[in-house]
Formats: sequence, structure tokens, C-alpha cells
Amino acid sequence: MTEAPDRPSAEKIRCDACPVMCYIAPGQTGACDRYGNLAGRIVRSDPLVLLSRALEGGQRIVPFAATDWDGAPPPADTVVTGIGAGTTYPDYKPAPFIVASTVAGADMVTVVTEAIFSYCGVKVKIDTDRFLGPEGATLRVDGEAVGHVTTAEYGSQIFSLGGVHHLTSGSKAEGRVTCAAMLALCNGDPVEIEVEGGARVVVQAGQAPVVDGRPERQMRVGCGSATIGMFAVQWHGLVDEVVVVDDHITGVVSEHQAGKVLGWKPSGIRIKGQRSTPGRYFRVSEPGSGWGGTRLTDPLEILGDWQEKKGARPGLTLLMVSTTGEDFAYYVLDQALRPVARPLPDHLRPTVDLIGENCEPSLCTVLFMAGAGGSLRAGVAKNPVRLTRSVQGGVTRLTSGGADCYVWPGGGITFMVDVLDLPKGAFGYVPTPALVAPLEFTLPRAAYLAMGGHEENIRSLSQSLTEGGEYPTEARLSPWPQKGNRKGKAP
Repeated sequence: MTEAPDRPSAEKIRCDACPVMCYIAPGQTGACDRYGNLAGRIVRSDPLVLLSRALEGGQRIVPFAATDWDGAPPPADTVVTGIGAGTTYPDYKPAPFIVASTVAGADMVTVVTEAIFSYCGVKVKIDTDRFLGPEGATLRVDGEAVGHVTTAEYGSQIFSLGGVHHLTSGSKAEGRVTCAAMLALCNGDPVEIEVEGGARVVVQAGQAPVVDGRPERQMRVGCGSATIGMFAVQWHGLVDEVVVVDDHITGVVSEHQAGKVLGWKPSGIRIKGQRSTPGRYFRVSEPGSGWGGTRLTDPLEILGDWQEKKGARPGLTLLMVSTTGEDFAYYVLDQALRPVARPLPDHLRPTVDLIGENCEPSLCTVLFMAGAGGSLRAGVAKNPVRLTRSVQGGVTRLTSGGADCYVWPGGGITFMVDVLDLPKGAFGYVPTPALVAPLEFTLPRAAYLAMGGHEENIRSLSQSLTEGGEYPTEARLSPWPQKGNRKGKAP
């Protein structure tokens, strides 16, 4: 990302498409690489993206403020997205495209723009049983702080990147690197992230994470207790005791309610850890890259002395297994009630494999999150708060590059969108620094006019294609992105 030029010259012209206000020399683009000076006129360098569910295969350039159009109309369900639409920031003027349409006999309006977001971030859900770092730890890219570790969820860990403080309140390098990292993730590219006190993780939307150079395969089937609840019946009668090792809740089948229901006999086992409820133990080990997200490479470390008075006996058999089934060991108690490692019996192999079968593949999910406030709303309507209330009330449908968004309750228009639901390359940036994301607001025409919409700027699709936007560009007609376009594969 380059700094914007700050001095005009006789040959340069000023671009007002974003707050940077670059002076652009002939044949060059501005600092954002999105607008250029073509023969003394500001031109949008990327095409406007139109989407159609009726389009089969590939994509094609469609007429857009062009004179060489062959007259072939786009499919009837074609919609204009914010991708490549340009922006009118600061939005003292109407959005680049305000398009009229008829849906099921109802008159509708879609307001289309590329929004500039300083108030934005990326949430990354990483499906892995591996410990990535302590909660609250700083995330770094190229040595710069770009976010932090948030909560550990059920078989996943969540990273939070970006936000206005990283983008604008730190050093220039921090803001620049944060913006670049978020842009790469939103456009489906890999980013290597270093967790302070933890791992180095390569994350990429739709791909398995790579932790310290090792591609992950599976997320856990559940905690140790849940694993026993699911598979105790499979082990019953085949082995005398089962311990499922887990960083959060380690399970012991003979003590667990699932074992009690099956009539499991006490084994005299003793677990080093904090007992929660019968058969469930917390804090058996520190987090790490070993068994079940612990630091353990030898699971026997969590066992105390076996208690003969409570059922321990020579010849008692023990299976210890992780929550993914990747780690397992089989033991038999000797005459001194010490567990001795033995090869896993053939009759137990299917039960261990069954755990792995029930694990989901590891995957990184990237959600773009932003607050669509400020003057952005003035480009939609003359009474901006009415737009906010319309979106919150469900009258106005908010999409990003055609993809459905989740809108958070409460004040403002705070939304999240799965980046894999958008066409490739849908996100851009400006070097303030901030991300640029497509937005579309769709609502009934009557509701749009009632909120103070820019009625004089409403155009039909054909008018929009013929007349173009504020800045000349091409348009590209593409198939609608398929939901669930994930690349993770079952193990």
C-alpha cells in the first residue's frame, strides 16, 4: 500500500472517490489501485459486478455506458452489486447506483455502493483441537499487532482482527499491516499470524489451518465427557476403563453417568485434575499441542496410583484416547497395578476409528464485520436514521456483494458476512487505511421514498447499464456465488 500523492501538477488530476483525494498522473492509478487517470478523466479500474442466478458457467462483459453493445439484454434476474460500483464518500451526494426493479409484482429499489470502513474487523473461526494461544493474546502479522485471540468455542478457536484502533490509533505500520491482512483474508488469500505465547497459524477462508507448519485435519468430536456420552456403548464389554483426554473436560467412563447407565464397574482409577461432576475433570494439564489440546505426549502423566480397594486389579485393561481419535494408547495393569503399554487390540480399533469418523474436517471461516454508519447512510436517504431503523426492522434487506448478511440487534447497522459467499476479489482498500466492501440496500419503493430516498436518482437496470455510474468502467456479469463453497475435505 503506497502513500497518496499530496501535491498537484499540471498533468495530474484529483480523484474524489475517497478521503485520500489523490492527485493522479496520466496513465496511473491512485494509491488504492481502484481509480486511474485515463486521458484526463478519472476511470474505475475494476469492473462493476452484476450477478445472475440464470447465468450458466463463466462470466461475460455486458454493456455499460458503451457504444458497441450488441443489444443482447442481461438475464431478467440480473442485479447490480456494490462490487466495482464506486463510492460517493463522503456521501453528501446520492449513492452511485439507485436501481428500480419489479419483484413478484412489487416495485422495489436497490441502493448500491462501495462502502469505506474504518470501523470494521474480521472474525476468524479456526476448527482445530490444537492449542493456538492464550485467550486475549495479541495477534501479530509481520511483527505488527493486528488483533487478539478471543474465546475458545466447541472445537474451534476465534481470532479477532482489525477494528478502528488497530487501523487508525497505532503506528502507520500497524494500520497498514492490519488493513493488508484483513484485505487478504476477505479476498480468500492466506495470512500467517503469530500468536503471542502460542503458535504460528496460517489461516485462509475455506481451507484447513496450518499450525506451526502442520496442516490440521480434524476438529474434535466433542469434549472428553461428550465423547464418552457418544461412544461408551461402543466400548462396553470390550475394555475395563476408558479415559478421553481433553484440555477442557477429560472424561472417565467408569465414573461417568453414561458408564453408570451401562452398568460399568469401578476401576479404581485416579485422575490428577479438578473433579467437576462424576467422570468429568478440569485442568488435567496445561494447554498445548499434544493429546486433546493439552501439552501431554504421555497420557499416563494424568494418572495417580490405582486404588485396589476401589476396583483396581492386575490384568485390568485401559484405553486412553484423544477427542479426535488421532492419539490413543492401550494398557494392562501388572501385578503392582502399574499400567503397561500393549498394542491396541483389533476389537478396539473400530471404536477408535469411529471417533475420527465423527470429527468434522478442520476449516477456517472468515467473517467480515463492520458498522455501516456515518455519512454512508446519507448516500441512501436524506433522513439517515430512518435507513438504520428500516434495516433493523427488516423492511430493508442488507446484502454485501449479493450475499446475505447477519445484522446485529441494537443501535446502528452492524453486520457480518461470510467472505466465501461473495465473488472473488470483492473487497478493496483505501490507504487511510480502511477496507472497502460492497453494500446493497433493497426495499419497497414506497418505503424508500418515505425515508427520504433520492427519488430523482432512481434509474432502471437498462438505464444504469447504458448511462453508467459516476466514473466510467466496464461491467461483468457473473453467476451468483454458491453458498457452502468450502474447500475443507473430510479426513
